[in-house]
Amino acid sequence: MPRLLIVAHAPSPNTQRLREAAARGARHPDIEAVEVVVKPPLEAGPEDVRACDAILLGTTENLGYMSGALKDFFDRSYYPVLEEQQGLPCALYVRAGHDGTGTRRAVESIVAGLRWKWVQAPLLLRGEWQEAFVDRVEELGMAMAAGLDAGIL
Repeated sequence: MPRLLIVAHAPSPNTQRLREAAARGARHPDIEAVEVVVKPPLEAGPEDVRACDAILLGTTENLGYMSGALKDFFDRSYYPVLEEQQGLPCALYVRAGHDGTGTRRAVESIVAGLRWKWVQAPLLLRGEWQEAFVDRVEELGMAMAAGLDAGIL
């Protein structure tokens, strides 16, 4: 059974809602043949990346960069999985209080080095909180899992 790994930093109630939405979308009842594993970045590591067939990353924008927790995940996982998981389908959502471009670029740079494959452009959730952010992340989780389920990813 294909496995979708969701690694998302969620330091606030709203970002926790986003992580839950990603998991809810990925576990949609119409998607039966995908295992969904959800971990905070400080609990995820190279063994989780090796065991997955696609990865969905979530982070906050912190001073124009990704969260320290997601950076720590990459620091611990980068070299151990570099040769083993090239081509891994991935997606990203960024909860950005400002514009999120620095955060997006930082993650894109690491993903390029890992040679992972973007499923879609990073989802930037900019500005003041909007309830629509939850729906957009849920749809992203569903799309990732549906792609695995259909054998597209």
